[in-house]
Amino acid sequence: MTSDLTRSINPKLALLALAVGGFAIGTTEFAAMSLLPQFSAGLGIDEPTAGHVISAYALGVVVGAPTIAVLAARIERRTLLVALMAVFGIANGLSAMAPTYHWMLAFRFLSGLPHGAFFGVGALVAASMVPHAERSRAVSRMMLGLTTATILGVPLANGIGQWIGWRWGFGLVAILAVATIGMLLRFAPILRPADGATPLGELAALRKGQVWLTLLVGAIGFGGIFCVYTYLASTLTEVTGVSPAFTPVAFALFGVGMTIGTLVCAKAADVALMPAAGATLLFGAAALALYSVAAPQLWTMLPVIVLIGCGGGLGTILQTRLMDVAGEAQTLAAALNHSAFNTANALGPWLGGLAIAAGYGWTSTGWVGMALALGGLAVWAVSWGLERRGAVKAPARPVMERV
Repeated sequence: MTSDLTRSINPKLALLALAVGGFAIGTTEFAAMSLLPQFSAGLGIDEPTAGHVISAYALGVVVGAPTIAVLAARIERRTLLVALMAVFGIANGLSAMAPTYHWMLAFRFLSGLPHGAFFGVGALVAASMVPHAERSRAVSRMMLGLTTATILGVPLANGIGQWIGWRWGFGLVAILAVATIGMLLRFAPILRPADGATPLGELAALRKGQVWLTLLVGAIGFGGIFCVYTYLASTLTEVTGVSPAFTPVAFALFGVGMTIGTLVCAKAADVALMPAAGATLLFGAAALALYSVAAPQLWTMLPVIVLIGCGGGLGTILQTRLMDVAGEAQTLAAALNHSAFNTANALGPWLGGLAIAAGYGWTSTGWVGMALALGGLAVWAVSWGLERRGAVKAPARPVMERV
């Protein structure tokens, strides 16, 4: 990618603009889960059915990330980011006005389409502005927008949803999208794709086994967090016995954990990337195993929520890992990371809903989540084993050209 040297870019402000976009995306992704009891009642459906709305968003990410990354291979990166955020804002505005369950499914699918491409392209832009050894920390600064959303944006949207109606929770996200567009136009660098970048060149990432293994780690291993998070509000009210008005506090604590995990994991990844990934998955499995035991008591439930949130640091680690194994197909690989995580976003709630519907109770999501984290750990072990036997070449820098 190439940067216009006639523009003086402050990397901190550019990363802030990307983080605000992450804040908007994180707010809608996680707030939809926290508002599930409200919009299920508003649309006249039960909560397991409402979980399909969460899955529709995730499906949009899974479809949109690779499609946009390939088709937009030749588009200037700042222009692409602005266009993605415009579509995102419009779709969330439509979600706020959805008249029926089926329209809501369609609008949430549309809202998910720009998600993966925005984070994928944003991660490459962030990495291009810092030394090679600081890539994970630069990506983590962008991702702090998402984690901050779980502390501030999600509780705010959840509170708004309870106080004046769930539709305003999605309306808030549309407003955030407009603010993001303004900041990107003002602060983000102009980065043009490399001369040799083509859709077919991006598709080369799909021929690399380590790319698929990395994506599979995220698709399975991260599912446990989404499994628990989707049904957290209902678990707190039905099992822990707290008032619905307290649930924003619990979601904020999850966000605190996710922020801590993102910062710690980013530093660890810049030192020893693959060991950091394995340790994060193992830690996440242990925290999820505690969930079912901790749920009946608030004083045990709250610290476990923080610990489960810490497992969210896996996202930054795998984003950097894909930069190392994708070769020249950086954009598609980076975007596919979010397809993988939203495969987890679809898989986790679906499996958790099956366990609940089968009569195992709200806390069964903790055991389902633990199994998913261990599944991701098993895939990680295969990937690292192949790497240690010399199956992966030395990491390459992302393809970026400054103009």
